[in-house]
Amino acid sequence: MKDYYKIGEEKLGENSKIPLEIMDTEDDVYHDMAWTMFDTIKYNNEKGKKTVFICPVGPVGQYKRFARLVNKYRLDLSNVYIFNMDEYLNANMTMIDTDNPLSFKGFMYRELYGKIDEELNIPEDHRFFPEPSKENEIHEKMTELGGVDICFGGVGINGHIAFNEPPEESENVIDQEFRNIGTRILKISRETRTINAAGALGGAISVLPKWCITLGMKEILSSRKIRLYMFRDWHRAVVRRAIYGEITAKFPVTFLQEHNDAKIIISKYVAQKPF
Repeated sequence: MKDYYKIGEEKLGENSKIPLEIMDTEDDVYHDMAWTMFDTIKYNNEKGKKTVFICPVGPVGQYKRFARLVNKYRLDLSNVYIFNMDEYLNANMTMIDTDNPLSFKGFMYRELYGKIDEELNIPEDHRFFPEPSKENEIHEKMTELGGVDICFGGVGINGHIAFNEPPEESENVIDQEFRNIGTRILKISRETRTINAAGALGGAISVLPKWCITLGMKEILSSRKIRLYMFRDWHRAVVRRAIYGEITAKFPVTFLQEHNDAKIIISKYVAQKPF
């Protein structure tokens, strides 16, 4: 057993290879993300600069909080650009319908864009979603915009960010290749389908799509800042391996150890020992 699994709450974060911030509750984690989004946009607006984010659907509790802040303080989002991390695909490699409750695009339109006052909202052509046959357009557009200010996200049980699943044991993928993989279609791992079905479908794993399209580690690691959030019980082990484990494609979040401005924010619950 790895020694880092034995690290208790009072020592977690000491000598961490990725800066760690521990907050009291899951709600505090959501508030931190919402305010980070708000403050970054406000600062860039004042400087006459555009704001470019990569955003997840998971975590999600930050979006209603962010929308309330925008509407209350009348924050102009006309110079904001958002790239969604990923999306589920049908078996024929097309996007699932936006009215499907699993659709990340549908979620963003309902729970973010649909809750912001129209005169303040992010323009339609500033909202980007990865699509089959348009994989190369994502990185090209990010480059055209001057790069990504902040990549927000969560972490999967197998260490994935977005749907960047670690290679299977039979796959011969070296770490440097994995770092440089861009937006692509791939099969979702058994671990991810299991945990996602438990969280979103009451365990109905047969209903969960087997395929997805995702931004790659190339786009994520090229972001100027990366902020990841964890608050699940199983994140107790994930965060310890992320901040203390060896850098490897077998646990993709460990690549953040090499990033100039990455941080992981967790709830106090996650700081407890995993076992």
